Amino acid sequence: MEQRKPLTTAKMRKMKQDGMPITMVTAYDYPSAMLSEEAGVDVILVGDSLGNVVLGYDSTLPVTLDDMVYHTRATVRGASNTFVVADMPFLTYHGSLDVTLKGVARLMQEGGAKAVKLEGGAEIAATVEAITKAGVPVVGHLGLTPQSVHQLGGFRVQGRSSEQAEKLMRDAKAIEQAGACMVVLELVTEELAAWITKELSIPTIGIGSGVHCDGQVLVYHDLLQYGSASVPRKFVKTYANIGETIREGIREYVQEVKSRTFPAPENTFHMDNDVVQYLYGDKE
Repeated sequence: MEQRKPLTTAKMRKMKQDGMPITMVTAYDYPSAMLSEEAGVDVILVGDSLGNVVLGYDSTLPVTLDDMVYHTRATVRGASNTFVVADMPFLTYHGSLDVTLKGVARLMQEGGAKAVKLEGGAEIAATVEAITKAGVPVVGHLGLTPQSVHQLGGFRVQGRSSEQAEKLMRDAKAIEQAGACMVVLELVTEELAAWITKELSIPTIGIGSGVHCDGQVLVYHDLLQYGSASVPRKFVKTYANIGETIREGIREYVQEVKSRTFPAPENTFHMDNDVVQYLYGDKE
């Protein structure tokens, strides 16, 4: 397969200007990243949602910086020609700027990320500006922000009231002004997402926010039904059900082992006859 050059923030802004949608997939390891790159995905996000999807937690809050570095490094190895963004996990960018920048440095130097993603609006604008001035591209995240889910009162669509809509617009502009190169809009009403997308000069990436964003993101495991929750979610579309294929394959393996039909002769290796005779003697 012909290698391609990774996108840059400038190229993605040009894609917005030209009306070319940006594709993003959230992935967490070498094989998922490799397959996503081979399929032509523009951006890979190593999300702290790995806490739910890969590590089995009931939220993103337990995910540590060490977890993010580990999974980002594996993802970059699988997609060295793709723009890889890594999440800053819970409470790693709300304290001192020195601690924040050390965390950012780890994701860039140890993890190999090309950008970091932060949840929040105007309240983190100064942090976004400082990280950007340090030479690191920042992706914002507005709407439903999983790290603040308890404060938001649960997983609810954002921007349904005029007050929410105006606040989200202010936050989006604050993040853009601070230097963010892109912003994810999660579970935002389609009308508001379209308005924000029109007002910003940086690309918007939607998840559950309608078709008018500059791009879309889905979690690898969700779009392929690979070990993801069985509860259907309105904003997710299943493009392949590999989870069922995997389950059937493992069931067949279990059955063949139980019935001693695996390994079969074609899966088995043998000694030369003279070695067998030397070890065990003539069996006749």
